[in-house]
Amino acid sequence: MTGFRALDIQLSRRDVLRWGASAAVLGLTAACSSSEDTDSPVGPDSPQVRAFAEAESRRFPGGRPVAYELTAAQSDVDLAGTRTAAWLYNTQLPGPVLRADVGDRVQVRFRNQLPDPTTVHWHGLAIRNDMDGVPDVTQAPIPADTEFVYDFIPPDPGTYWYHTHGDLQRGRGLYGALIVDDPGAPADYDAEFVVVLSDWLTERTPTQVFDELRGGMSPMPGPDMTSAALGGDAGDVRYPVYLVNGRPPADPVVFTARAGQRARIRLINAGDDTAFRVALGGHRLTVTDTDGFPVEPVVTDSVLIGMGERYDAVVTLRDGVFPLVAVADAKGAQGFAVVRTGGGVAPDASVLPAELAAPPLTVADLSATEAARLPVLDPAVTLEASLGGDMKKYTWTVNGQAYPDHTPLTVHSDQRVRLVYTNTTMMWHPMHLHGHTFAVARMDGSGPRKDTVIVLPGQTVAADIDTTNPGQWITHCHNDYHLAAGMATIFSYVD
Repeated sequence: MTGFRALDIQLSRRDVLRWGASAAVLGLTAACSSSEDTDSPVGPDSPQVRAFAEAESRRFPGGRPVAYELTAAQSDVDLAGTRTAAWLYNTQLPGPVLRADVGDRVQVRFRNQLPDPTTVHWHGLAIRNDMDGVPDVTQAPIPADTEFVYDFIPPDPGTYWYHTHGDLQRGRGLYGALIVDDPGAPADYDAEFVVVLSDWLTERTPTQVFDELRGGMSPMPGPDMTSAALGGDAGDVRYPVYLVNGRPPADPVVFTARAGQRARIRLINAGDDTAFRVALGGHRLTVTDTDGFPVEPVVTDSVLIGMGERYDAVVTLRDGVFPLVAVADAKGAQGFAVVRTGGGVAPDASVLPAELAAPPLTVADLSATEAARLPVLDPAVTLEASLGGDMKKYTWTVNGQAYPDHTPLTVHSDQRVRLVYTNTTMMWHPMHLHGHTFAVARMDGSGPRKDTVIVLPGQTVAADIDTTNPGQWITHCHNDYHLAAGMATIFSYVD
């Protein structure tokens, strides 16, 4: 994120190792300092954050330890015979699928072998503030050639993901899926496809593209990118290739199952600047979850998914070979994979399934299940987040300020807060709030639970939040270029 400066790093390798080891050895509250300064806003080292960690430990007393090793390093990837430079987790694109049960004690020993400082953010999980992985907000950036142990309890089942929160690093390959299972839930599917979508630069880095945007240049010249589904401009960058599970259309990933089986498809948009319209040729999808929380099932031909969002769908598979297509909305290209349940020749990578002809499902079509709904309450406080921008300067703002300049959105613990995102720009923004899920506000309380929501040009989305996770939490646009240009602020607990 903007403001991520190497000069700010004061921790030595020995300090970082000691901090990480304490988290692993001394328990859930050990990574927090002993500061008792309650006059300052609630930060990651505060008594309130320690109390939250202790409460989570009591809530899940039997959580089993789950350990992972994760290393970020420079590498390269082979995209259908073309090798491009990348930054990867465990030399994989995307990174390895991490999996745990609700209530597990997850400990990830992270090693930074990159040339730059970095962090890891556990996107969508309402975990303790000091494990959220935001540089200079919840933790010091992790210097090169050092380690840090992330230690947290996932409180909710669902489809999540992890990624760097370093400045313009995600688009170089630092992302992966994180699945949290509910061991008490009935098994209602036979096969599972984890589908990670991304946009990919082959000759430029995200930083170089950002410099071109800031300089008023178009990094990928092409036709006007206007999307009916997104209410205007589809994005700022036209990419040379779009990937499904790290594979280009010329070398697609193949998902296999048997005809008649019920498959669960977990869709994750890890892209920097691209919304995808996803369809499975010859099938209709039943959407069951978004951002980890269940919705009343809705049958649809296709799904629109913005950066940072996740959708789960189930489908009963037919016999044959079918295209799983992720159209880069209004960008004239697509990601492509194959679902195979029987014999036959795979479809061409340029195929456009008939299911893409109808408008895609969006958040407006969804309602939370009864169990997932927040109680209907009048908000104790309403906060405004006005989204603005100056395309000539390529500056993006919240309430007129480009982060790191910001005026915090202040809240108290145990309140119902309504956060109103108002988009005054001509471009859509997928807005993400760390550390919480929220309900898309509706009079009857039926709004789906989300942590990332698309706010269309000229539109407003209100998010109802229960303030039960103290700390300093960033809320920002999940277009990585918009974040780097300032579209972020801090959702700040003050007691």
